[in-house]
Amino acid sequence: MATAAPTALPILYNQLEPLNSQAHGSLKVRGIETLPALAQVHAIPLTVDEFAAAQRHYPIIFSVGDEPVPLALMALNEGLNTFVDKDGKPLDSSVYMPAYLRRYPFLLARLSPDSDELSLCFDPTANAIGDFAEGQPLFDGDQPSESTKAILEFCEQFEQAGQRTQFFMEELKKSGLLMDGEVAIQPEGSDQPFVYRGFQMIDEEKFREARGDELRKMNQNGMLPLLYAHLFSLGQVRDLFSRQVQQGTGPVPAQLQPQASSAQS
Repeated sequence: MATAAPTALPILYNQLEPLNSQAHGSLKVRGIETLPALAQVHAIPLTVDEFAAAQRHYPIIFSVGDEPVPLALMALNEGLNTFVDKDGKPLDSSVYMPAYLRRYPFLLARLSPDSDELSLCFDPTANAIGDFAEGQPLFDGDQPSESTKAILEFCEQFEQAGQRTQFFMEELKKSGLLMDGEVAIQPEGSDQPFVYRGFQMIDEEKFREARGDELRKMNQNGMLPLLYAHLFSLGQVRDLFSRQVQQGTGPVPAQLQPQASSAQS
């Protein structure tokens, strides 16, 4: 179901270019109307700040590997996304969109490995910045415009949420509650269930057996409501299955035999 956290450019980003007044002083920024690549992305990184909102729409799972990250699951199989059309446009505007998507094509990045300074960068392939007739100016003279300041503030908030997410994941690994995930769905008329693997989840039995002092610590550091949000969100897996069936991308005997796991990377 899920893939390991990216090690090169983040998903959806093809290139990174630092924003500066000399190269981009006369250019404008506009909203992205289409993002076809999103239609083939089945899981999007999520911060802990978003768990409460995201759990109402997506299963929240954790990537495999030594450095797992929270993910909002948008389809049960790789190469699919049940929440957008083929052009990457949301099918339902009332569904919560992860901040990772709302941040694109911008992000804060270190221009040098030995530097702690973060610079505002963008993906030039997104066609969001250019010499457009419409859009918001990026600069007012040699100073960032109000639009650019708002973009920078959002990216800074995202980085801060990312730090809180990293702390949560470090504590979660220490707790020993993470386990290899498996979800079985048995549709009506099927003799055997379809089984999906390739992700991590909370060991609910071990969670129930946690000592009082452990639960107290989780409550004090803010982990407890996040763990419950994750567990509650897993009920959305069946809804994802139904969405794929309705959209014609659900499993059929010729594509996925019962007891087979979904594609993994």
